Amino acid sequence: MFKKRRNDYLNLVSNESLSIFYSGFAPHLSNDAYYPFHVNKNFWYLTNIDQAGAILLMGKSKALKDSYLFIKKIDPVEALWVGASLSFEEASKLSGIPLENIKDIQEFDSFLGQLLTQTRRALFGIIESVYFDIERQSPLDPPLLGEAKASAFQSKYPYMTIKNAHPILSDLRSKKDATEIEAIKGAIAISNIANQALLKRLKTATNESDLFAEFNYVLNQHQTKPSFNEIIASGKNATILHYEKNNEPIGKDDLVLLDLGVRYKQYASDITRTYPASGRFSPRQKSVYEAVLNVNKEIISWVKAGVTQFEYNLKGKELLTQAAKDLGLIEKDEDIIKYYYHGLGHALGLDVHDVGDPTKPFEVGQVITVEPGLYIAEENIGVRIEDNLVLTKDGCINLSKDIIKEVKDIEAFMNK
Repeated sequence: MFKKRRNDYLNLVSNESLSIFYSGFAPHLSNDAYYPFHVNKNFWYLTNIDQAGAILLMGKSKALKDSYLFIKKIDPVEALWVGASLSFEEASKLSGIPLENIKDIQEFDSFLGQLLTQTRRALFGIIESVYFDIERQSPLDPPLLGEAKASAFQSKYPYMTIKNAHPILSDLRSKKDATEIEAIKGAIAISNIANQALLKRLKTATNESDLFAEFNYVLNQHQTKPSFNEIIASGKNATILHYEKNNEPIGKDDLVLLDLGVRYKQYASDITRTYPASGRFSPRQKSVYEAVLNVNKEIISWVKAGVTQFEYNLKGKELLTQAAKDLGLIEKDEDIIKYYYHGLGHALGLDVHDVGDPTKPFEVGQVITVEPGLYIAEENIGVRIEDNLVLTKDGCINLSKDIIKEVKDIEAFMNK
């Protein structure tokens, strides 16, 4: 699979080119402490290697396509402190890169230099361009590793053309293959187990932190981690989209919004459910909840490959606007912004908000979220219901359909 991904990528880049991808490093926290390491997702997508300080080098000419992986040799002393790094044999087995093409990271600079000089240019021809994975979310952000390496390379080789591999990988990653779908299903299966544990705990929980602890206990049992910062929001806190304090009291009559995700084999789930702390919805809570649930289900029945992100968001906004009118919240369409202030969903995959071109229509095999919501701060009611969908030619498959969301099922489960 990873060999196929590298081949698919190389089919899309120029001849007489090199491509360089970095696994990354854990950022420095303070003194001798570091943040946890998270592998660069594009690097992992092409290699199946989850190790800091590794480099993937791919070359392409008219006659040859080949890949080389550079990793750190096992250091026996370091292994006593943090455990052994991958052996060359293990890295070859994981990545599908031939053992003879697995090299010591210390050789990378000289190997690259040889490819760009007379002594080795017979391998891929006279290299005309080099691709780096360059991504920038904001002009205010410091450069990420790919951009920093590209800048340093350009200073050293000013005559070489620098190209960006990120848009190519984003397109390839947009459409999920069967293995990726199974990994997302695995993440959702753990989400379902955690969700049921939270439902069992909810009636006795007195603080959001009780549910936070329960969620992470389940994830620890399954040797995995959250795919994003947990959102466990009771009462009015549920009207804050990215509420992350998760430590305030739960009122006995509160609705509790649980926006939680799990990572499994690098892939993410992203599920939101909203449940009554008492085990029963009040009449008003039920009206708001079912209005959002109806939008959730109508979108699932409607969406398919070929729909654009703009059409998707517009459809959700139109349905929620009508729902808000029916609930007596608004009279004018433009007032929906008071109670619904986010998009209907996003791509899902290796990243929770996965890569892809939002201007292109949805593709068969793309995985997206559907997450309509209504947030009524003056009534201490926030409801969001989020499912994960894989798109087909004629519709979609709801991968999270087993995570209960019908009022009767919720109340029955909480009170059995």
